[in-house]
Amino acid sequence: MRFIYNDGGRSKAGYKGNAHDCVVRAFAIAMGVDYKTMYNEIARRNKSVTGKKSARNGVAHAVSREYLREHGWVWCKAPQFSGRKARCCDLPDGMLIAKQANHLVAVADGIPHDTFDSSSKMVYGYWKKVA
Repeated sequence: MRFIYNDGGRSKAGYKGNAHDCVVRAFAIAMGVDYKTMYNEIARRNKSVTGKKSARNGVAHAVSREYLREHGWVWCKAPQFSGRKARCCDLPDGMLIAKQANHLVAVADGIPHDTFDSSSKMVYGYWKKVA
């Protein structure tokens, strides 16, 4: 299986259409939090940093980094391979949040949970929850 379709609860929360909400979606999936609750929190933080009152069209890196750190997630470098870049399937088991080009995705046991197949995109690194 290359990926599992998962909108993080966006449609259940009543949101319609497509959005560039990968930060909210990945966080909601990986943390097991209601999408609307996560959206409101990230949008509030994004507004305080950027002035944009939405999390629909991207979130400042500082906002996502700080939120993850506050909730016990740590940054890890992607594994390195000779001749190719790391992908989601190369990541350790467990629930992670992978950083790809202009994208964050929840990854469970090497399988991306997303609204599209991001499994072939290069992974720069990932966030993992520490106990």
